[in-house]
Amino acid sequence: MKNVKNKVVLITGAARGIGAGLAERLAADGAKVALVGLEADEQAKVAERIGPNARSWEADVTSWDALERATADIVEHFGGIDIVIANAGIATTGFARSIDRDAYEKVFEVDLLGVWRTFRVTMPHVIDRKGYLLAISSFAAVAHAPGLSNYAAAKAGVEAFCNSLRAELQHLGVRVGVAHPTWIKTDLVDSADSHPVFGKLRTGMPGLMGKTYPLDLALDQLTEGIRKRERVIHVPKWVGAMKLIRAVLPPIIEFGSRFQGVAKADEAALEDIAKRGSRESALNGHGGRAAIK
Repeated sequence: MKNVKNKVVLITGAARGIGAGLAERLAADGAKVALVGLEADEQAKVAERIGPNARSWEADVTSWDALERATADIVEHFGGIDIVIANAGIATTGFARSIDRDAYEKVFEVDLLGVWRTFRVTMPHVIDRKGYLLAISSFAAVAHAPGLSNYAAAKAGVEAFCNSLRAELQHLGVRVGVAHPTWIKTDLVDSADSHPVFGKLRTGMPGLMGKTYPLDLALDQLTEGIRKRERVIHVPKWVGAMKLIRAVLPPIIEFGSRFQGVAKADEAALEDIAKRGSRESALNGHGGRAAIK
């Protein structure tokens, strides 16, 4: 199948960025889209822009009860679910030795366990329609940069989870995909870049590692991958090549961090925490602020 016409697509984290963009793109292709997430007002605006083939449900992907209620309502409203895109994700800014502990752990709750819970709750309906499950991982699953230890670990877990799940569900006619976007111009990345300490560290990454790509490029490649029900989507394509040499990336990153200013950033992070507090220093993006209270 190379289209989504008349398919019911559930997208988590659909208030802005990649989630909202995919909802608009897929609806334009004829899909019926169910937007699921915490930012109810923003999601409602996205659904209103799209029109009658879209509807918003407020639900926290870390809550079994909320996901089960939303899924039941979506099935009742649209008649079933063909495609699930587990896009909801947050990131924090900070080093493991000093970052706010609760904020650090919330990334695992949303980015990894949120994918598992979203898939588990919706899986029976996707199996019924021999549909497609897609999780949005990250280039951070491949290249593990300093200051992103929780995000990198969670996104690597998403990749591993999808690889196992793909083998589990293939005999049921369900396809499982995982997407690896690098830095895309979204609220999450813009917020990280404006951080007084980690913005300089992030934008100072050399070459392709630090380049930020336009949202439209990501939406183009993700939409095409969803149409084709691809098992892996790399955004941009060079991310796939980097996966082939991932074994040598950790020592390269370790070596580069000596010249990237990590030691000074470590000191500056402690100063920022003393000035603003550990929670405020760690918060990143509207989604992160909604999830980390």
